[in-house]
Amino acid sequence: MYLEEIVHDIQLENDKFESKGKLNRENVLGWLKSIAGFANASGGEFYIGVEDKTNKLIGFDRASADNERNYFNNQVNEHLVPVPQMKLSFIRYEINSNERFVIRVQIPESMIKPVILKYKGIPSIFMRRDGFTNGATYEEIIEMSVKSKNTQYDVLLSDKKYEAANYTMLREFYASHNDGRELSEKALQSMGFYNEEGMLANGAVLFEDHYQEKKTEVQCSVFSGFTRGSERIVTVNRFHGNIISVINYMMEFVTQRMNHSIIKQGNTRENIDAYPQRALFEGVINAVAHRDYFLDGTQIQVDMFKDRLEISSPGSFYRGEKIGKTYDLPGIISKRRNELIAAVLVSCNVMEAAGTGFDKIIEEYTGKGEAHRPYIYSTSDHFTLVLPDLTYLEGVEDGSIPVLLFAPVPQGTVYDDKVLSFCYYQARKASEIAEYLGISNSTYLRKQVLGNLEKNQYLEKNKVSRTMYYKTNSDMVTLN
Repeated sequence: MYLEEIVHDIQLENDKFESKGKLNRENVLGWLKSIAGFANASGGEFYIGVEDKTNKLIGFDRASADNERNYFNNQVNEHLVPVPQMKLSFIRYEINSNERFVIRVQIPESMIKPVILKYKGIPSIFMRRDGFTNGATYEEIIEMSVKSKNTQYDVLLSDKKYEAANYTMLREFYASHNDGRELSEKALQSMGFYNEEGMLANGAVLFEDHYQEKKTEVQCSVFSGFTRGSERIVTVNRFHGNIISVINYMMEFVTQRMNHSIIKQGNTRENIDAYPQRALFEGVINAVAHRDYFLDGTQIQVDMFKDRLEISSPGSFYRGEKIGKTYDLPGIISKRRNELIAAVLVSCNVMEAAGTGFDKIIEEYTGKGEAHRPYIYSTSDHFTLVLPDLTYLEGVEDGSIPVLLFAPVPQGTVYDDKVLSFCYYQARKASEIAEYLGISNSTYLRKQVLGNLEKNQYLEKNKVSRTMYYKTNSDMVTLN
């Protein structure tokens, strides 16, 4: 018998499912990390008494099931902090007239994060992604902490006092986008710019004229070709300052270096910019407004390639959906990560009061063809807006496949690079890999290519229901 025969509402094809025939007493860490990973992600279900590879029922008699549950509870209570709010239940079935039980553990997303696994005195934090449980990244740990506390960097109070004379650039920026009107003190107070004692919020500090710390750092680069790894870097500039100066710097960097062309239509000529000014401005504002300012040592990246512009901001979409690559920009739902910074930019009339402003970007590219459609891709630690270069007629093929650096794979094949890049952000089936490579889903692919990568620990393999998924081991490669 199989699990799906006795649990009719089970969803075997997603990444929120895992099973074990029996809890391994010799490798407690191996299964405890799955419980912690589910709790730190969006939850999941863990079955005990079910064969890992096939979902075949192993089960327990009544006494053994009770002992297994007690052992599970003891280990969780001893090693996980805080203990996730789980629901344990017995699922009864009969085989050959004998009563058997499977243990079902339902793990919701923890309200308090991160859930820490302490084993042999060593604390670890795990995260569930794409059917795999691995160590959480630095950015994920910060994000979990922020979500748990329900706080945002920009609204926390600083130790600085408000001085009106320190905000001339903000006032000029406000006036230039509001027909010359002045930014009032009442408006600043209503946004939470400073409190009744005159203490500034963190976000307000970032707008000071003379702000020079690196919370706002940007790196702007120009590449001669299509990728970061294989082409010459023409320019790399770094800059940090107040938010207004950062916005102006990014706009000027791209505007001064982008291509222009003239299109003749009959007796008229039309000047075409590589990147429409309104789309470019919306992209820059979005990166600043939704940046994760908790993440020190990071920067907004503005990268110009032969066929596109990429604007990447630290932090995934805040409390929004985790997406890979999407052309449906208006359909993206993401809550504001920085309420105060967003409120200031809205008051300056450069950001939508509701939404991300992606509709304006779509409008600017309407009628430009499939190869010139802007898109976004998001990972656990950054999101990137891609604007195609309208003067490059061939358009953009696929900028969401990363360029990786890694040591040569023993007995490797010519497909290793493409496979690891394709499986870096998302776990893939062999059939999907074959289609991407343009080859058949053959024994050669599964054994000589994928099998060899797995053997040498470049790929991780996981079975969801009866389907095998492959994902690049991020410890073995480096993003270029």
